[in-house]
Amino acid sequence: MSTSERLNDEEEQLRQQIRQLSDEQRKCYFRHEQQRLKDPDTYAVLNYFFLAGLHHFYLGKFARGMVNLVLMLIGILLLKPLPWLGGGLIVAVLLIELPQLFNAQNIVHRHNNQQIRDLLQQVKMGQLKDKS
Repeated sequence: MSTSERLNDEEEQLRQQIRQLSDEQRKCYFRHEQQRLKDPDTYAVLNYFFLAGLHHFYLGKFARGMVNLVLMLIGILLLKPLPWLGGGLIVAVLLIELPQLFNAQNIVHRHNNQQIRDLLQQVKMGQLKDKS
């Protein structure tokens, strides 16, 4: 079974749990879900900007985004005095980030499933209250 199929199965199991919520819990769940789930296409577009690590920030992975950003900036700054080191840093970041571009759908699907799981647990435990 492929990763995509496993993620789809996992999402379906989570959706079944959502359907079992009370009407009030389901309403609260869907109100919060809209704010948490991310779009794979947006992630992929942001990943094209390897320089800034924007795709990491989009998924809330701020530490990884900062590491990406700092390494790229150091690489750019070193291009003039030490071109082999600066270029090497830039190439290293690109090689690390390139697979994420091609795997964007699964990365975001995994992230969204985790968000659904966390939100579902919070709603069941009564940790979230609907504002309406």
